[in-house]
Amino acid sequence: MEAWFNSLLQALALPEYGLSTVFVVAFVSATLLPLGSEPAVFGLVKLSPSLFWPAIGVATLGNMLGGVLTWWMGWGAHQVLDRYRHSPTHLRALDWLRRLGPRACFFSFLPVVGDPLCAVAGWLRLPLAPCAGWMLAGKFARYLVMTGGLLYLWPQPVSLAPP
Repeated sequence: MEAWFNSLLQALALPEYGLSTVFVVAFVSATLLPLGSEPAVFGLVKLSPSLFWPAIGVATLGNMLGGVLTWWMGWGAHQVLDRYRHSPTHLRALDWLRRLGPRACFFSFLPVVGDPLCAVAGWLRLPLAPCAGWMLAGKFARYLVMTGGLLYLWPQPVSLAPP
């Protein structure tokens, strides 16, 4: 089991590319594509513990920029989403977003609803800079908690030597 786990971590972290891979994976995972970046961040940190803060920072930045791209996609998709304007769920969600404003983008770290939340914030034309700031705060908190928690669960160093 340990050998399998070591090989999985090595594959997910892609140590030959390191932080640039974490950035790309985090960026893509913040778009509407279904991808999670936490395994790549955890794998890199597990293989190179000295990269804890750089990995958290790079993942946060990549994920926030992906959220900004999603915001822009929502801003441009305003016409497409107009057809759902009259559904009760849509009206409640819009009311909630309008009341919270850019602060709602803090919840962009949530699975399933986080990325569409950025798109809807763009569609509502909420101001980009505050939205990006709240995305940054939420995504940083997520990476810090997730990576720290996983390191707590698996504190033993990973051996890269073949079994």
